[in-house]
Amino acid sequence: MRRFEGRTVFVTGAARGQGRSHAVRLAREGADVLAVDVCAPLGTVAYPLATPADLAETARLVEAEGRRVVPAQADVRDADALGAAVADGVARLGGLDVVLANAGIGLMDPAADPRQAFRDQLDVNLVGVWNTVHAAVPVLVEQGRGGAVVLTSSAFGLTGRGGDGSGGGDGYVASKHGVVGLMRTFATWLAPHGIRVNCVNPSGVATPMVLNPAVEALFGGPLTEDGDGGGGGKDPDDVANLLDVTLVDPGDVSAAVAFLASDEARYVTGVALPVDAGMLVR
Repeated sequence: MRRFEGRTVFVTGAARGQGRSHAVRLAREGADVLAVDVCAPLGTVAYPLATPADLAETARLVEAEGRRVVPAQADVRDADALGAAVADGVARLGGLDVVLANAGIGLMDPAADPRQAFRDQLDVNLVGVWNTVHAAVPVLVEQGRGGAVVLTSSAFGLTGRGGDGSGGGDGYVASKHGVVGLMRTFATWLAPHGIRVNCVNPSGVATPMVLNPAVEALFGGPLTEDGDGGGGGKDPDDVANLLDVTLVDPGDVSAAVAFLASDEARYVTGVALPVDAGMLVR
């Protein structure tokens, strides 16, 4: 039997990137999917965010695996909208078993107000995770059959690197550290209900959040095999991996997420799991 046969997973940031990869991976292993994404721009972010067409493509890919999917546009900063999406998804799919709080933003527009950039990082990457878990956990508790929650942090949530005094850079690092803190306190809170909580901490992942002109400009050109850009820019040691790979494939992060969410990890909770090609060892 596939690991998630008969189970339902709720994924935020599902329209593309890691979220799409997670949704399709768990669908391939038997899960039905509630796929949520804002599918709208955010003015302080330096690159385009996902679109309704991206979310529709995720839904198509899940259905191609033979599973049911409920796509929903909702902003993780909006607790009421998330709650409504969860209620609708649970009603249509028949329950909930796995929560993947994955939605997040990365590089901010250098022309943006640094105070707003800092707040937007915290609101999406940290408050959004809190909202996601609190929208879903009442369902898991009421069902009384346990469950698994996996939060998406970052390798920058486990190191002092990454911040540079800018509102966006500092906000990203602070928010990803905060996700690790939420994971640990959620694991303590939810253990009596048989609900496990962990997080994944990837280094750079080959998704639109990294593969875009704004990031290329930051590093002085496309990232090369040694992690450097083509013409100066940001210090490449901030993102250099120990293993000979510049960017982790989203499927490798999904493999870690699938393990943490599965019964194979039934005694694993409160863990921050780097999928970082050794970046944190450097």
